[in-house]
Amino acid sequence: MEATFEKLRTLQDILYAKFKLEKEINEIPKALVTKTEVLNRAKKAFIERNEQGEQAKAKVRRMIIELSDATKKREEFEKQMDLIKTQKEYEALDKEIRDASEKEQILRKDIQREEKDLEDLLLTLEKQERQIALDEEELKEESDKIQAEGSSKRNRHVELMTEEKNITPGMDEDILFKFERIIRNKEGLGIVPVINGCCSGCHVILPGQFVNEVRNQDKIRFCPYCSRILYFQSGMDPAKRDQIEAGSLAELVDEEEEADGDEE
Repeated sequence: MEATFEKLRTLQDILYAKFKLEKEINEIPKALVTKTEVLNRAKKAFIERNEQGEQAKAKVRRMIIELSDATKKREEFEKQMDLIKTQKEYEALDKEIRDASEKEQILRKDIQREEKDLEDLLLTLEKQERQIALDEEELKEESDKIQAEGSSKRNRHVELMTEEKNITPGMDEDILFKFERIIRNKEGLGIVPVINGCCSGCHVILPGQFVNEVRNQDKIRFCPYCSRILYFQSGMDPAKRDQIEAGSLAELVDEEEEADGDEE
């Protein structure tokens, strides 16, 4: 049975490393997807703003044409001044000239405002374009890096699976299934020693008869409280035993204090 426990302790490290790698491998694309989405949104915003810029340019061109037409119209009216013969004609033509001049002034002001807005928009577009180019370059570098890391992690994952297969032949399938679930749920700690009558995984005091059954090591037993596999480790190095016991007692005290606090 000691050989089985030794296999389980070795398998524990392998499974924990494997499960951790699987999580990291699954997380790898997420960071890239998030940055890709941010970049795509920036590109979409750039395209929309660029369309606004094209519309603004077209509007300025139309206004310049209108200004040219208004200027020509005013000049034509001014030329007609030499041909008028009556006061009524003069007043009518003078009104046309004033209206044309007023339209010119309004158009010039509007064109200046639109050109200023267009200039600001073009500067913004220029900055956005530079930023998008930088983001694309950064995303490519990160993508290459992530692919390299992913390849390395996947290769290591294959190695761990091979190590796992080399250990598990001949072991009870039901025990292995439970053990894997424990490793996943207990942060890599699936097999622990009984110390001073306590499970060193959850630090709960075990029944005396159960501790004796664990000591016999005639079969695999699970902690009735945390479900971890238990073994009795004789001949433990004193320094190591004291260290484990100190940690176990400290955590046990913390748990008792938390329980007292909840009761209050």
